[in-house]
Amino acid sequence: MSMLAVRDLEVRYGGILAVKGVSLHVDEGELVCLIGANGAGKSSTLRALSGLAENAKGGVIYQERDIAARPAFERARAGLALVPEGRGIFAQLSVDENLLMGAYMRRDSGINADRDDVFALFPRLRERRSQTGGTLSGGEQQMLALGRALMSRPKLLMLDEPSMGLAPLVVRRIFEVIRDINARGVTVLLVEQNAKAALELATRAYVMESGRITLEGEARALLNDPKVREAYLGESVAP
Repeated sequence: MSMLAVRDLEVRYGGILAVKGVSLHVDEGELVCLIGANGAGKSSTLRALSGLAENAKGGVIYQERDIAARPAFERARAGLALVPEGRGIFAQLSVDENLLMGAYMRRDSGINADRDDVFALFPRLRERRSQTGGTLSGGEQQMLALGRALMSRPKLLMLDEPSMGLAPLVVRRIFEVIRDINARGVTVLLVEQNAKAALELATRAYVMESGRITLEGEARALLNDPKVREAYLGESVAP
């Protein structure tokens, strides 16, 4: 079953067309990655899907409903969660308060249990639960941003460059958690410049260049594609 189907998506900033007719789909339970160079339009695509790009056009079908005209808060309420590039935490709020903000639209009794689950995934956040977000390290802030998104109980989790600027050990932990989240049944759409790690993690993948999808397929096949290896993995491929 298709969780998300995107058709001919366009995003414009003034006179610049940043996303040029992108079409993609993510099936329920999948972990799909979108890779490409800086400026390819990957972040703009996620912003459009989450309702944050004002000048977006095209079809966005989520769980068989057209949400292209829906505002961001309605998409979030329906189960779409975005962990933005740069983390976007509330720097003046504590770790606890940031996590509770992720559950802002919930009215059920499971919020404390879900917060305990986040602390189990990221023990460092439990240790720093009273500390303000702005005083955390970059890796801890990424953990907090991911934990805050999980507090909304997402059906589709969209991640924008979760490994950016992080130490290798932290990156490894973040990717382990993403794999675990997907194994629990959460569908994941991952935008990531670390193409090798993303392709090793994902089931399917899209390659984006200059605002367009130029390649798509099984992640393992793209990992071995000579064009992908040379352009995104830094490998010279002999003729």
